[in-house]
Amino acid sequence: MNIQYLGTAAYEGWPALFCKCEACEEARMAGGRNIRTRSQAVIDGTLLIDMPPDTYYHALTYNIDLSAIGHLLITHSHEDHFYPSDMIAKAEPYAFDGSAPSLQVYGNEAIVKMLEQALDSSGLDDVRKFITPVYLKPFVPVEIGEYVVTPLLADHMPQEKCYIYIIEKDGKRLLYGHDTGVFPEATFEYIKGRRFDLVSLDCTFGPTLWEHGGHMGLPNNLAVKQRMEQMGSADGQTQFVINHFSHNSKVIHDQLVPHAEKHGIITAYDGMMLCV
Repeated sequence: MNIQYLGTAAYEGWPALFCKCEACEEARMAGGRNIRTRSQAVIDGTLLIDMPPDTYYHALTYNIDLSAIGHLLITHSHEDHFYPSDMIAKAEPYAFDGSAPSLQVYGNEAIVKMLEQALDSSGLDDVRKFITPVYLKPFVPVEIGEYVVTPLLADHMPQEKCYIYIIEKDGKRLLYGHDTGVFPEATFEYIKGRRFDLVSLDCTFGPTLWEHGGHMGLPNNLAVKQRMEQMGSADGQTQFVINHFSHNSKVIHDQLVPHAEKHGIITAYDGMMLCV
């Protein structure tokens, strides 16, 4: 499997919308990998994870053929991860002749409800021919194309059962862990003894310890990494990646990389691709 990080920022992007803080100005000046769009990833160019408002830009920038993608995993309902208004563009008369005629959209109850509402208000009689909401239960594996996908509970917001995902194919296993704080105990218990080839962790607050849940910083990531190693879910061959960064961390990409490298952790940037 390959994973490509199409966007690696939190909700506001980096530089953030309307923002002139020191961290945003530093990113503007430095450019390159310090410029981050809203969080999104794709597996093997075929399994899309999240649908932020920057999806159109990502498709153009990284030559992603959205018409060929038949499966979309959504982590939760925040607009930087799910922008349902754009989903309607999958249907005629907005799109024709895609190689994947129908898009299956997988998520929790909130995602299904939001997408149903968007479909109902689209004004398109046959919109459901092109887009299908699919509810996933936590901790229940499902076959999605070539993959086995298991939604796990995240620690993100109390109003919703937010998901992180195990994705498996051809004997390889990755964990996509955004947005979440240190995992709930039920999630740790589920992954215990299951070895992962790649673990991608929320690092919204950069090098700062975050003690309020919902997200993580690098010290929280290290605690998760250590626990996974202790429970047999990771070893010296497991790739650990940090992703989903906010300007509130105040440390741009170039400055964060050495902090993470000391612990054998990869710092994601927009467009980065890794082989699992």
